[in-house]
Amino acid sequence: MSESSNPGYARRLGVLDATMVVVGGIIGAGIFLNPAVVAQRSESPGMIMLAWSLGGVFALAGAFIYAELGARRPQAGGGYVYLRESYGPLIAFLFGWIMLLVNYSGSIAAVAVTFASYACQVTGLPLSLIKPVAIGAIFLLAGINFFGIRAGALVQNLATILKLVAVIAVVVVGLAFSGIAPPPTVGVATTTSSLGSAMLPVLFAYSGWFYINNIAGEIREPQRNIPRALVLGMLTCTACYLLANYAYLHVLGQAGLAASTAPAAELMQRAFGSTGSLLIGAGIAISTFGFCNIAILGGSRMFQVMGADGVFFRATAHLHPTYRSPDVALAVLALWSALLVLSGSYGQLLDYATIGDWIGSAMVAATLFYYRRHEGAETVFRAPLHPLLPLAFIAAVAFVVISSAIAQPRETLIGLGIIVLGVPAYYLWRFVYRPR
Repeated sequence: MSESSNPGYARRLGVLDATMVVVGGIIGAGIFLNPAVVAQRSESPGMIMLAWSLGGVFALAGAFIYAELGARRPQAGGGYVYLRESYGPLIAFLFGWIMLLVNYSGSIAAVAVTFASYACQVTGLPLSLIKPVAIGAIFLLAGINFFGIRAGALVQNLATILKLVAVIAVVVVGLAFSGIAPPPTVGVATTTSSLGSAMLPVLFAYSGWFYINNIAGEIREPQRNIPRALVLGMLTCTACYLLANYAYLHVLGQAGLAASTAPAAELMQRAFGSTGSLLIGAGIAISTFGFCNIAILGGSRMFQVMGADGVFFRATAHLHPTYRSPDVALAVLALWSALLVLSGSYGQLLDYATIGDWIGSAMVAATLFYYRRHEGAETVFRAPLHPLLPLAFIAAVAFVVISSAIAQPRETLIGLGIIVLGVPAYYLWRFVYRPR
């Protein structure tokens, strides 16, 4: 789809807005909660830091690849567009199918429930209101994004700044004020199997940089600003993750970190008592609220493009004439996510979708070979170390997929089944929307 065939989107975001989208898409609740899982699967403090460092390198490689893809195709739709042009409409549809049915909607539902849990704790609301608050947050964010990309970006900028403040607070408190344990040594004595197990939650925590490619049609000077935002955002997130984990180890040690269900809250509570725990709870609520906004903003653009291609409900192709927002796609995504909150099945869906998510990431990365072969290497931004970089990225994804399949064979089979179900769905949509 050329830009001329979809003139509705307006380029209103600068490089700072785009960088906030990258950071907001990566940092959610994971850095406040998940380091405990990594510590449980690691053999030493050094392995913990190694896992988070390797995760940053892996994510930066993915960001370089997506930066070149975004510079080559600066339009709405992201991975769906790259796959459609490289492998055809069926493969692209299967990618969009798993994203709509499970990944975007399931992530929105799961993170909205996390937001609601912390919001209720911080405000003193009864926990029985968690689901209503989560659904209210989803529809509130969809309503804000209805008024266009600038409205969504303003919410995102504020949420991202506040979540960075929360991470910085954890780091400063952990390193400067607590001082309960000496800094960990970083000698590494490890095995491949344990490092692989520790890497899984790390890589999940680093994912999310791709949301910016979904809104490429609304970024000013996209060939320059998308690569800048991806690289700057990824470096910012990597620094935050490494410093936060070092702070956790400094205060809690590996054993304490592995035993903690909420290391950020425990660290702040040791420093400031219940007030510290309350503050970090508010930080997590803000951080998860911002992530939901990114997923709604980015996911709706992909589904709008799918609707325009006739492989999703045709109505979702509609753009609001004044705000230039994908209003129908926003409503569909919000409604399905809210239904997942009510059903309580979002956690299972995310487990099932893991395999499809990572396979999709590898296939999107592989489209770079297609563009280099058919369009040459000349572009405003080129991913370095081609073809080694995309090959290494695809190999790392294969490692994640195989590790996930071994660890969760049932969920992997169900996830593959969901992908396969997309094939008849594709042909059904093509039949319904075939030219008359």
